[in-house]
Parts: sequence; structure tokens; C-alpha cells
Amino acid sequence: MSVENVLARIAELHQGLVPPSTAAQSAANAARFATMLQGQTASSAGVADAAGGATPLGFSGTATATAGQRALALAQGEVGQAEQPPGSNDSPRIAEYRSSTSGAGIGPWCAYFVSWAAQGAGTPIGEAGQGFGSVSAVADWAQRTGRWNPAASGTPPQAGDLIVWGGQHIGIVESVDPDGKIHTIEGNSSNAVTRRTHDAGGDGATGYVRLG
Repeated sequence: MSVENVLARIAELHQGLVPPSTAAQSAANAARFATMLQGQTASSAGVADAAGGATPLGFSGTATATAGQRALALAQGEVGQAEQPPGSNDSPRIAEYRSSTSGAGIGPWCAYFVSWAAQGAGTPIGEAGQGFGSVSAVADWAQRTGRWNPAASGTPPQAGDLIVWGGQHIGIVESVDPDGKIHTIEGNSSNAVTRRTHDAGGDGATGYVRLG
């Protein structure tokens, strides 16, 4: 027997024991309690789904997440993906990253990786959403579109920002410690998608890109 049926039966029994003037109010209270219980059950189911591997509540599965946070969630799921063979700049999965960038060919793929994450987050990189295979091209686009935060400004990055080292390398910020240490996820780092930790200056980072 469902919770709703049990509550309805309790209300019926209670109506026979209380004066007619209060019976209707008792039934209404029982109905309100049933509604509240259903809401709590639905909420608990959502938490269980998150624990079982679904999108965490209040993060990238909701409208409250930024584009950067959604891109970060995608990047987190790729940690450990590696070149096959090492040093080849290629693998079936890396080919998927390249597919997010127009005209991409096999080569250094850190910019392909962040282009792929941004595209999956619904905020593709480039004025036409074309993605970039060049780190410098990503930085130039960010500066043209007001998304660039130079490291020299002293303003720390946020989780989901892209972190840029000149024209050489790019990753995505995963978190920033209270002491300023920056944790990142970087494609094409030791031939794989790898987590790294950098000092408060990003170990020489030149700037950060806010995806949205």
C-alpha cells in the first residue's frame, strides 16, 4: 500500500473520532503532509542519483552553473586519457578533442582539449565557435572579446577559467587554494589529460580566460 493510501485511511479513521466541524481540517492536514512527504522523497531521489554517478545537484546539471564550471565538469571526466602510443599526439579520444576545432590536424592538443570542453559546455571558443588549435589564438580571442584576465593584474582565477602560459600551453583551472595555489586539468601534459598544481602565480602563467 502506498504512503498516500495509508495517509488517506488514517484520515478516514480520524474523521470518525472527531466532531464534524474538525474532520475536514484533519483531512486537509493529512493531504498537506502527504504532499510534503512526496517532495522530500523526490529530493532524496535526486541526491541518490547524484551519488550514483549522475550530474551533482546544484552544479553543472542546473542553470546556476557557469559555462566554465560546465567545461570543468567535462574536463574532470577526461583525466587519464592518454596518447596512443605516447608521443604521437593522437588516440581515438584525442581525435574527438580535435573534432571540436575546424580544420584541426594531428599535433599538440592542449588547445584542442579546452576547445572541446568549451564546446561541450555550450560556449564554444572563437567568434564563430570554430575552436582553436593554437594557444595564442585562444588568448587573442579572449582579449578581443573581453574575456582576458592578465596574471599581472593579481586577480586570482576561478574554477572553470582557462589558464594560459604564453603561446605554449593552456589548461583549465579546477580550484584555487586559500594560499593561492592553483590546481588545474591540462590536456597534452605528459602525453595525457593530467591534474597539476601550480603556485599562486600559475608557475609563470600569463593570463586566464573566463568562458562565462
